[in-house]
Amino acid sequence: MSLSGRVAIITGGGMGIGFGIAQVLAGQGVKLVIGQRSLETVEKAAGRLKETETLPLRVDIGDRSSIEQMVEATVARFGRIDILVNNASATGMAAVVPFLDSTREKVDQIVDANLKGTYYCSQLVARWMVAAGQGGSIVHVSSVGAYAGQEFASLYCATKAAQVSLAQGMALELAPYKIRVNCVAPGDINTEASATITEDKGKVGASGRYTRVTPLGRRGSPQDIGHAVAYLVSDEASFVTGTTLLVDGGFLAY
Repeated sequence: MSLSGRVAIITGGGMGIGFGIAQVLAGQGVKLVIGQRSLETVEKAAGRLKETETLPLRVDIGDRSSIEQMVEATVARFGRIDILVNNASATGMAAVVPFLDSTREKVDQIVDANLKGTYYCSQLVARWMVAAGQGGSIVHVSSVGAYAGQEFASLYCATKAAQVSLAQGMALELAPYKIRVNCVAPGDINTEASATITEDKGKVGASGRYTRVTPLGRRGSPQDIGHAVAYLVSDEASFVTGTTLLVDGGFLAY
């Protein structure tokens, strides 16, 4: 599998799953643009990605103009965009809200990050890919929550299901331009945002009755998701589009 010389944008690439994806793609020789709301976070992350050229950017995917600036900066620096990984998301405790208690502000925060942000990043990058005529690959980082409800996370799960549906619709419309669109649905991944999520949800009133067990007996790593993304954006997956790859250690198998 060779990805050397390709250029990838990874939103939320400075930490957690996003950084795991960045590490794997960097090891494959991909030039990276990693975006995060905190410039300090992505600059530190870029300093750890020594295998390849990396451009750290402050990006707020809830702000369309910020996304436009990210696309412009990527093309100015590297001259092309081959891959977009829509990883940035409201997740962990930031996405926890009891259905009956959710406020308009909380609903907007989660929808803006998880759905609108994914939509606008994809639209603006895909427009560039179409104009360039070179094809490309887009991957949304969804969740097993797209397929199974989670206590105090109904809106989070709904937005993750929307990403799966969005990938299918985009795949149909972008196929004539040789742009493939897929999703990865992580299970229980050990990140900063989710390290103590079960206990933290319990502190705000979640019953914990619906916590599931991972059959493989361990939490996944961000690099596990990175390897799945690397496959989906590679030529080996050239006949794969509009699908979702579960990377969950068997979480949804029962």
